Amino acid sequence: MHTDIVDLRQFYSSRLGHLAEQSITAALRTVWPRLPDERLVGLGYAVPFLDSFFEGTERTFAFMPAPQGAVNWPVGAKSATALVFDEELPLPDASIDRVLMVHCLEFAENPVETLKEIWRVLAPGGRLVIVVPNRRGLWARLEHTPFGSGRPYSRGQLTGLLRQTNFTPGAFAEALLFPPSPHGYMLKPWRTLEAIGRRLWPAFSGVTVVEAQKRLYQGLPVAARASRRVFVPVLSPQGVPTTRMPVSLDKRPFRD
Repeated sequence: MHTDIVDLRQFYSSRLGHLAEQSITAALRTVWPRLPDERLVGLGYAVPFLDSFFEGTERTFAFMPAPQGAVNWPVGAKSATALVFDEELPLPDASIDRVLMVHCLEFAENPVETLKEIWRVLAPGGRLVIVVPNRRGLWARLEHTPFGSGRPYSRGQLTGLLRQTNFTPGAFAEALLFPPSPHGYMLKPWRTLEAIGRRLWPAFSGVTVVEAQKRLYQGLPVAARASRRVFVPVLSPQGVPTTRMPVSLDKRPFRD
């Protein structure tokens, strides 16, 4: 079940959310350099991080899953937000250079189908970066942050999933190595704890960041897939089924 958009916005507007954003952004910069004249899509709730990466891109979109909800982005400009199904993105084949997934893969109904759809829209040599809760981390065990919901992953599980969907895993990074305490006095030494954690307990980070590249030299079996989404108009009249057969006029009993 997706975390609601209201809860996500509320978390990232808190002090703990601001620190989490800084920690993840620093990890993203180690695996993802600047994006000159490229087309970038943020899938999930990537808005706090798109603000740091969309400058210089040819265009940037914020795609948000329908069960989560959507907000307008960027603030004070024409909206680049769309409400989507993560298995059926409204994009042509090979049209995007980079995809950033945050608060998405852990909530995906079918992670394999979601990654196959991203493979479809990525251009040859396109790159994908995933931010996902770490199965071993403390953040995945506490529910007062968005990283405590959904399905966490280990490095091995991420690697296997990416290879299964025709991606080549590349660089890994860790973030959120400080405890997710809601108390201000516990958050003051967060930079020190983050630096120490990268050296002493990187396997227990709150999230894992992985960068992967679209692979072309190995084919995937292609099967026709019909959409599983059924759209029913609201308040449309619905007939009542009946098993009674209409009586033919010529078979009615004759009366004088």
